[in-house]
Amino acid sequence: MIRLSHRSVVAPFHAIDIMSEALKLERSGQSIIHLAIGQPSAPTPQRARIAASEMLSHGRIGYTEALGIPALRTRIAHHYQETYGLDISPERVAVTTGSSAAFTLAFLALFDVGDCVAIPTPGYPAYRNILKTLGLDCVEIPTTQESRWTVTPKQIAQAHAKKPLKGIVLASPNNPDGTMMGPDRLEAVVNCCTDYGIRLIMDEIYHGLVYDFPTVSALKFSDDAIVINSFSKYYCMTGWRIGWMIMPEGMARTAECLAQNLALSVNELSQVTALAAFDAKEELEAVKAGYADNREYLLRRLPEIGLTSFHPPDGGFFIYTDVSHLTNDSMVFARDLLHEAGVSVAPGIDFDRHQGAKYIRLSFAGKKDDIEEGCQRIADSIAKKSKTHFPDRGLQS
Repeated sequence: MIRLSHRSVVAPFHAIDIMSEALKLERSGQSIIHLAIGQPSAPTPQRARIAASEMLSHGRIGYTEALGIPALRTRIAHHYQETYGLDISPERVAVTTGSSAAFTLAFLALFDVGDCVAIPTPGYPAYRNILKTLGLDCVEIPTTQESRWTVTPKQIAQAHAKKPLKGIVLASPNNPDGTMMGPDRLEAVVNCCTDYGIRLIMDEIYHGLVYDFPTVSALKFSDDAIVINSFSKYYCMTGWRIGWMIMPEGMARTAECLAQNLALSVNELSQVTALAAFDAKEELEAVKAGYADNREYLLRRLPEIGLTSFHPPDGGFFIYTDVSHLTNDSMVFARDLLHEAGVSVAPGIDFDRHQGAKYIRLSFAGKKDDIEEGCQRIADSIAKKSKTHFPDRGLQS
């Protein structure tokens, strides 16, 4: 038998497993409504596709600088000026293979084996699993719906007192619930991290997809924060696998050397495509308007079908809703919903190993018709189960 390393034994990404099952059922001819994965249904912007086509017509896709082509790094830096009023040097920009590679680069550059790094729960599961594979000690800070699923400076200080933290990974908007830290809370968190010498790594991948909530970057409050973003969500480029990281100047050479050895460079075609995507704002804002419409629909519709306990998302395209009145195992619930109703949803255990069995995450990144049909199928499934388990009481709430 092959002996596997201890650090390679990580929990599966259950939402991806559900997606794989859903695609298999779909290929067999079953009608599936996909609400599990945070993937825009809209195509990559036309302007970006034209740029990609023109580059392909030349026939040569080669290596680039390890941290990205200069034009893209410069354009990303300019994005921070035009969007947030921040002066960011292109030398602080690293172009990466999606945001995932940016997290790996940041963790390798900043932390040694055994260092403690905090994450919130519920939160994106890959944070925890990447940290584990790199030999880091992941400290989970629980949040609640009552606190808007956000971490407070007091919680950070308390976690640091129990076990000294070298870093913390936070997201605003957060995945899976879409809630954000307001500017005052974000500034307080940044200041807390500075006071205790904790390196803040901020996931801002859902910036651009925010609904009537003030949006500022952590970089406004500290040049020492690491900010990670991606072209996957707002720019509708999930499959192109391209993201970026803004880092302190003193980290750039280390990140470059790591990138040279880990991947040589990011896909050149994706970089050229991403550069053009910055000029597709009109098309992308129209896509965002569709998400906003889907969000408003779900805020009305979910309570009607018995899903009443959730915090309205400030950004992103997810709703994280309590289903504890229907199940005590969100994975079983998700699989049953997929096979019996043809709807894929993400089980909450991905995002919170302790309380996630009570929750599911729904994506509203798809087409309005699909979301409406998905809600009806969920409603029918809930009603059917309620009649089976509670024949005299109807739908439980």
